[in-house]
Amino acid sequence: MQHGKQKATIYNVAERAGVAISTVSRVLNNSSDVSDLTRARVLQAIEELRFRPDRTAKTLAQKQTESLVIAMPSFTTPFHTELLKGVRSRIKELEYDLLLFDLGSRNPKEKLLDFLSKGSVDGLLLAMHVDDELADELLTLSAPVVLIGNKRPEFDSYYWDDEGGARSAVNHFIQQGHRRIGIITSPIEDDVVQQRRIEGYQIAMKRAGIEIDPNWMQSGLTEKHAGISEESGNEAMQAFLRLSERVTAVYAIGDTLAIGAWYALRKAGLRVPQDVALIGYNDIKTSLYIGLSSVDQKMQQVGHQATDRMIFRLLNRNTEQRVDVLTVPELRVRESSTFDRTK
Repeated sequence: MQHGKQKATIYNVAERAGVAISTVSRVLNNSSDVSDLTRARVLQAIEELRFRPDRTAKTLAQKQTESLVIAMPSFTTPFHTELLKGVRSRIKELEYDLLLFDLGSRNPKEKLLDFLSKGSVDGLLLAMHVDDELADELLTLSAPVVLIGNKRPEFDSYYWDDEGGARSAVNHFIQQGHRRIGIITSPIEDDVVQQRRIEGYQIAMKRAGIEIDPNWMQSGLTEKHAGISEESGNEAMQAFLRLSERVTAVYAIGDTLAIGAWYALRKAGLRVPQDVALIGYNDIKTSLYIGLSSVDQKMQQVGHQATDRMIFRLLNRNTEQRVDVLTVPELRVRESSTFDRTK
C-alpha cells in the first residue's frame, strides 16, 4: 500500500537504466568514471522518472552521510531521554548531525509518513511499532532504517523481551507473598509494547494460580508522554485506593507511572512497601536514588547498538544480512518492593 504518490528513488533509476546504484551515484556526482553511453542512459532514466536526487543519493558513492533522523513518540520522558543519550553519544563521536522528530502519542504513523513525504533522510532510527503498511513505505526510502523496540524481518531490529520483563516483576511480588497484585497501564490502549507487558503480568499471575480481578488493572486519564507520566500514575493509584479491598502490590509499566503512584500512596498516609509494594519499568536514573524497584531495559546500551548498526549500514550499503538483537530486561530489586515482614 502507498501513502500518496510514490516518489521515484535512486533504485528506480538504476533499474530503468539497467545499471548498478553506484553507477547512478557517480552520474549524480559528475564522476568521470562513467562512459558517455552509460551516462546518457542514466540521465534519460532520471528524466523519464522525474527523479529528483536527494542528499542520500549524492553521497552514496562517497559512503558518507550528513545527518540522521531519530523518530520517537516523545523526547521528554525519562525513558526516551535515556535512549536518546545512547544515540547521541555515538553520533557525537563520529560528528554526524542528529535530527529529532517527535511522533507524539496520537497517530504517529500518519505523522511519520507525512514527514517522509516532504523530503529524504540519510538514515532513520525509528522507535515505534511498524505495521505492514508502514514497512512498505519505509522500503521505498533510499536510506537505511533501523528499528528500536520493534522487530520486522525487513529491517535491522533492536528490541526488548517486554513480556519476560513484566513476568520478572510480578514473580518477585509473588515470591514476597503477595496475591492481590495490581498493574498500572497507559490510557493509550493501542500501544503494542504495553500489550506485551500486560501479557507478561497475566501469564505470571496465571502460572501462580491467581485469578485476576478486573479492578486490579487501572490506568490514569492523562495522555501526555504517551500516557506514561507521573500524573497518570497518581490517578491510577487513586482508583486502586477507592477499591473496597486494596491491592497489596502494584506493578507499573513505566517508572514515571510508579513514581506518581508512590506520590498518591504517600498523600494517603500509606507506606511503601509495608502497605503497598511498588515496581516500575525502565529503570530510569531517578529510580535508583529514590529506591524504586524497576525492570532495567538498558536503554543507553540499546541506543548505542542501534546507532552503531546504522553507521555500519551507511558505510556498507550493499550488506543484505539483517540483524535481530533481543535485550532481556533485568529486575533491579530495591526498597519499594521488599522488606522484612518479621519486624
